[in-house]
Amino acid sequence: MNLTRFDFDSLPVTPWRNGGGETREIACWPSGAQDFDWRASIATIAQDGPFSAFSGIDRSITLLEGDGVHLFSAGQIDHHLSQVGEPFAFSGDVALHATLLGGSSQDFNIMTRRGRRAANVQRITAATTLPEPHAGVLYVLQGRWRLADGITLGARQGAWWSAGEFSGRLTPLAEDSVILWADITPG
Repeated sequence: MNLTRFDFDSLPVTPWRNGGGETREIACWPSGAQDFDWRASIATIAQDGPFSAFSGIDRSITLLEGDGVHLFSAGQIDHHLSQVGEPFAFSGDVALHATLLGGSSQDFNIMTRRGRRAANVQRITAATTLPEPHAGVLYVLQGRWRLADGITLGARQGAWWSAGEFSGRLTPLAEDSVILWADITPG
């Protein structure tokens, strides 16, 4: 089983060209590919501004910390991303404008290339079985979790794996534990 663990503070930081925030890449598959099948990251949105369009990409964004953002594209999307841990899926083909709902926010982002991969991002609070044929990304919002082989993850930690590389039971170790799971399947 091939699982890559990560901690938020150890992820490489890339400032946005427009100065409006930064991205911490968790994983890109295939690794380093411009024409990726899927990509996972955590973004910090520090000011109002455009959200880049990604043709042929489906996106899911989940608020991790902060007040959130209002995502808007006239006649297409009008969504307040303001509830921590509640995923919002949308087409990356749409150019959006993001307006902060307060101070800066941090968001968990999953992108999948339409026709190759699809992602279902879920907020998990109870024991769950991770299916072996799927790729996946986990990120702990609060509490502690145990994975197969006794691996434990705490708040602001996570793990990712490619298809067929990991499976098993995901178990909360405290009552208030919350984890995000991006289940990545063939598209």
